[in-house]
Amino acid sequence: MSTPPARQTAPAARETPAGPGRGGTTALLTALLAACVAFQLNASMLSPALVTMARELHTDEAATGLSQTAFFTACGMFSLFLPRFSDIAGRKRVLQGMLAVLTAGTVLAALAPNIVVLDVARVIQGVTGPVVQISLLMLRAQVTDPKRLGALMGVVTAVNGGVAGIDALAGGWLAGAFGFRSIFWVIAVVALLALVLVSLGCRESRPSAGTPMDWPGVLPIAVAVVALLIAVEEAKQPATADWAVFTGLLVLAAAAFALFWRVETRSPHPLVRIRDLRRRATWAPLLTTLLTLVGVFAVVNGVLMSFVQNEEAGFGMSAGTASLAFLTPFALVGWLVGPFTGRLAPTLGYLRLLRWGLLGSVAVLAVAAFAGVHSPPVMIGCTVLLGVTYAGMANIVLNLLGVVLAPADHPGFLPGLISAAFGLGAGLSFALLTPVQVAGSPDGSGSAAGYVAAVVAGMLVVAAAWAASFLIPKPRDAEVAP
Repeated sequence: MSTPPARQTAPAARETPAGPGRGGTTALLTALLAACVAFQLNASMLSPALVTMARELHTDEAATGLSQTAFFTACGMFSLFLPRFSDIAGRKRVLQGMLAVLTAGTVLAALAPNIVVLDVARVIQGVTGPVVQISLLMLRAQVTDPKRLGALMGVVTAVNGGVAGIDALAGGWLAGAFGFRSIFWVIAVVALLALVLVSLGCRESRPSAGTPMDWPGVLPIAVAVVALLIAVEEAKQPATADWAVFTGLLVLAAAAFALFWRVETRSPHPLVRIRDLRRRATWAPLLTTLLTLVGVFAVVNGVLMSFVQNEEAGFGMSAGTASLAFLTPFALVGWLVGPFTGRLAPTLGYLRLLRWGLLGSVAVLAVAAFAGVHSPPVMIGCTVLLGVTYAGMANIVLNLLGVVLAPADHPGFLPGLISAAFGLGAGLSFALLTPVQVAGSPDGSGSAAGYVAAVVAGMLVVAAAWAASFLIPKPRDAEVAP
């Protein structure tokens, strides 16, 4: 049974974007989509090129994998404060700055002579971590009709799951044909184009203009989250993890968060108001997001992909075939369903669609664990359905809840926290599910028991996310009658 909705902050008057746009909503959406695509290419286009990167930079795959970790960790850090900073300094201005920095970092990555410079470049690129959240805030500032707003937010958020699966395939082709540097040059061109489109097609919005930015609060919360993300990364490989370093990072994260809490209680203009952290409209969607990502992310991107390529226990597919058969349909279906989810959420209900998506994901994971492991067509069908239930429904609604549940007088803080929860949940997913997989199906084993156990564990965590979703208050101001 759903708990009664918590009392929410009364909505403020809708902010009015400053400055005329040259093409209205169409130009705005085009610009925001370009910005989101520029970010997403950095997140997914490099994954198939890690082997090529290692060879061309004269290093190993572990080192190039760490460059991905550096990017996602930086994304989590910048997501904590840039959405709130955009409330103050102007969302268009901040988005332009993010794209300009992204372009510079991408050029540096394309010219990187070694892995150290590449790591620095990837950290610089991480400034675009909250681009989807800031884009959603810009849409909400300009589009007044809830149904149209939901549809447009669904279109933008759908890009966050991949560019219809084409990005990963293109990344692998470019790396094989022209080397890994060609990927960065393509991303740089897209980022530069997005910068031009944002400059021409977006209007400025500054709902917190004149409010001082709480920079003293930024440092401790950034340290806390980065330490936590690195600790999770350390725990991903239990056999080789340095548990002393892991423990030290957890202690550092706890100490930094305690300092952050103290700073925020004394700040007249806090980055995150403590009273907002105590609201169910804050911690309940964060908890649901974290559990959802823990349960699904490593299953799709790690466990199932490892299983279908396993010659003894699985289907013995090549990496390219596995990506084409599983990851591409998953991303494509999510990309297609997302806009419909956004359109229907204001009328059918955000929470109803979220719960349908989570419950559907539980059912699909159950089928994958007990039937999909015996049949490639069934497993492919399961990943396609996960593209609907998770990528196209749950993932979309969780992103949108960060916008529609945020306090009207402090709109940037919750989307930033939701973004950080996505990153933390994805890391925890590998840290928790991969050891389960390896323990039951060690390298060389012909048993699928570990893969089944990992998928079942993910299913149980998603079931917990479904239960946690009943704690989220209904976003009444964002919903209308059908």
